[in-house]
Amino acid sequence: MTESINRIITNQTSDFSGVDFASGEIILIDKPAGWSSFKVVHTIRKTIGVKKVGHSGTLDPMASGLLIICTGKKTKEIKYFLNSDKTYTGVITLGKTSPSMDKESEITARLIDKKITDELIRNTAREFLGEIEQIPPMFSAIKIKGKRLYKLARKGIEIERPSRKVIINSFKINNIMMPDVEFEVNCSKGTYVRVLANDFGEKLGCGGLLSELRRTGIGDLSVKIALNVEDFINLAERNSLPR
Repeated sequence: MTESINRIITNQTSDFSGVDFASGEIILIDKPAGWSSFKVVHTIRKTIGVKKVGHSGTLDPMASGLLIICTGKKTKEIKYFLNSDKTYTGVITLGKTSPSMDKESEITARLIDKKITDELIRNTAREFLGEIEQIPPMFSAIKIKGKRLYKLARKGIEIERPSRKVIINSFKINNIMMPDVEFEVNCSKGTYVRVLANDFGEKLGCGGLLSELRRTGIGDLSVKIALNVEDFINLAERNSLPR
């Protein structure tokens, strides 16, 4: 990803010999569902006793998966990860919609037409491949005229948002157990998978929301080699790092 990355702390790391978090390290963390990305950063910061800690792209609290943590001077590497394509797996639940496009706000049920077959679902997914336009959800951290959209959304206020172009490299339907559709998507930076789920459901005519999401990859890096938070803390304790 960049020549200056010569070491990444993963679940293959057994000790911290030669590790210098204050100078700069890169850590792969498997964020648990229910945690905010900020909570992960705060926990890592407290565990290693280093003030300068950041992450390379927020995951919604409901989502789990790969979060790249950079410390010290390595926080300068964050931009490389932010610009990388991302891979996600998840579940779209058809016949339901919500303002947040996931399960985190009030859900409205809609009728699923019996004409919606497995073949139609798979063919519809192919229609999203390539460059598409998305309108960011109101429940997002984007600022418009200096105001965070999610703060307006919580007050019941909706404003016009400019669309943005993103690229869907692949959109695979892995399993269909109506009303749930399991998928895997590889997409460019800036893609809202919640919006993809919503737009997918609208194209089918029955609505849909994102009910599960897991980030499995950022660029060439996989969540398979990431440490969960508890294991990282235990590793730090074995190496006598401050808490």
